[in-house]
Amino acid sequence: MARPILSRIALMSVASAMALPASAALDIGDPVPKFTANAALGGKTFRYSLAEALAKGPVVLYFFPAADSSDCSIEAHAFAEAIDQFTALGATVIGVSADDIDTLSKFSVKSCQSRFPVASDESKTVINGFDALMQTRPDFANRLSYVIAPNGTVAYYYQNLNPDKHVERMLNAVRALPRPGSPK
Repeated sequence: MARPILSRIALMSVASAMALPASAALDIGDPVPKFTANAALGGKTFRYSLAEALAKGPVVLYFFPAADSSDCSIEAHAFAEAIDQFTALGATVIGVSADDIDTLSKFSVKSCQSRFPVASDESKTVINGFDALMQTRPDFANRLSYVIAPNGTVAYYYQNLNPDKHVERMLNAVRALPRPGSPK
């Protein structure tokens, strides 16, 4: 008699665990983990600091699965084409993936057109800190974009494996941020 009850309890536990979302993006208003990482811009490597970037204004942080894959190249190219619009709004852009820095150094020239940096997170510390790990393929980051307000909190996020809407949505979110000196 005890065995069927225990089997049902075990089955219910498994079923309820499967019903929970595997992972979700940080929510709007959540503080983001500050990080430093090896990054590349125009083929040159340097140490990127999120705190230093936020001191200058909002940051668009986007995660992507793999440099040189078709969709990641499309997305990087789209961010590169829109970088002047982000700059005009006072925002900077950084891409992050689990690729090694040598791969990203080449990607920063080819797909990012030397217009914005990409950071290497081989240990997936940053990826995990931003809930950006791809659940179905845990060796990769999910395609997830954030707008981070200068105070270090999430202002907006968008998650979709299709790269087509990330730039448009990030631009709209940066435009919606309160401007320094403007009435709230």
